[in-house]
Amino acid sequence: MTSTDSNIVDFPVRTPGEPFPPKVYAEFRNRPGLIRSELPSGQPVWLVARHEDVRTVLTDPRISANPSNEGFPKVSRTGGVPTQEEIPGWFVGLDPPEHNRFRKILIPEFSVPRVKKWRPTIQRIVDERIDALLAEGNSADLVASFALPVPSLVISAILGVPPADREFFESRTRTLVDIVASTDSERSDAVRQLLRYISRLISVRRKRPGDDLISRILATGVLTVEELAGVVMLVLIAGHETTANNIALGVVTLLANPNWIGDVRVVDELLRYHAVADLVAMRTAVEDVEIGGQLVRAGEGIWPLLAAANHDSGVFDCPHVFDPARSARGSHVAFGYGVHQCLGQNLVRAEIGIVCQTLFARVPTLRIAEPADQLPFKYTGTIFGLHTLPVRW
Repeated sequence: MTSTDSNIVDFPVRTPGEPFPPKVYAEFRNRPGLIRSELPSGQPVWLVARHEDVRTVLTDPRISANPSNEGFPKVSRTGGVPTQEEIPGWFVGLDPPEHNRFRKILIPEFSVPRVKKWRPTIQRIVDERIDALLAEGNSADLVASFALPVPSLVISAILGVPPADREFFESRTRTLVDIVASTDSERSDAVRQLLRYISRLISVRRKRPGDDLISRILATGVLTVEELAGVVMLVLIAGHETTANNIALGVVTLLANPNWIGDVRVVDELLRYHAVADLVAMRTAVEDVEIGGQLVRAGEGIWPLLAAANHDSGVFDCPHVFDPARSARGSHVAFGYGVHQCLGQNLVRAEIGIVCQTLFARVPTLRIAEPADQLPFKYTGTIFGLHTLPVRW
């Protein structure tokens, strides 16, 4: 897309062969105010690139996460955040106080004590997948054989999803998060299939409760079946897609920086450095509000760029350098910020930490089988990552 208005910049669509985050993010941060852009659909939107401004957008009550509001950014008919009419229970698209009802019952499920109880299960899954990896010989696609299965099996265990159904929801999730290669019809079909499957799973848990998240939420009686189905779908997608991409990119980064292998501080620096969920925090102003010196009118869309904030040199010294010694935890926005900050962050940290400690210890000769700049990165989805990662050992 080429804009005719010199004050409007092209939306920063990722380009194959170029680094991530896009180089233009640095230019955006250096401009005064916000950046006026247009989505590929032609919809105008304000881009937010500075760390301070991103945090402001994610915490100001005059800025809404509800896609039903006028001006909310939409890349296509089915791309982005669904409304409650489309998927009841997709609570990341709700503002307080409605949002609080969902968050309150989910917080205990992803608390530090709960995740601590899950660590032996995560460790077992990681070890079993490494066993399977080594059984393949001396080479494999680390994405298909390890990075995807680990978080998928973990979230399956938490939700009570049979492991045999993992490929089903993985394939539907890939369709949902690809905003370029997937059509509106394909994404709509994927939503229907996932919700149908989850509804059947909820029905089973109502008759035969178990020690899983679905059973415990059903027991509270707080959510309707339709709302619970939406919550489970959100957890399924969020619980494996971002973590899988963080694992794959983390392996590439640590192999390029082997001096940090084994250091427990790598987890939050990997999260900051890659910020794979760069494009998920769309918002709209419901009142006039000033952000970074820029007046944003009610009804105007806002798109915080999380990777741009995580590479703001005003907050992180030499942000393009992978440096776990910087103690990024507490300052990066890879999990968002404010009331919508990712509920699963404790689980994500546990999974990445166990993977990083275990994989390199058990496969010390692990190496990438082709040049890093030739790897097939994901350029067309809302989540950045790798399609495949060929490795040898």
